[in-house]
Amino acid sequence: MAKKSTKKNKITENTTLAEILEYPAAGKILAKYNLPCLNCPMAVFEIGVLKIGQVCKMYNIDSESLLKELNSIKIKITRQND
Repeated sequence: MAKKSTKKNKITENTTLAEILEYPAAGKILAKYNLPCLNCPMAVFEIGVLKIGQVCKMYNIDSESLLKELNSIKIKITRQND
């Protein structure tokens, strides 16, 4: 099982998909970038170890833009919970 990320930590290229998917809105953002792992049957076995940076490199996804969007939703959630 993946470790829970703390609210203060930023999502980086080393953040696992499992940690990112703790945020409900993250799935929509990942789908917007056509992240194939969301529909891949093997992802179930790898989601706790797959890092978003690895996935972006494998599938030629703009990691900088993706991380910016993911962190923007994380900031909104953190502010709502403070």
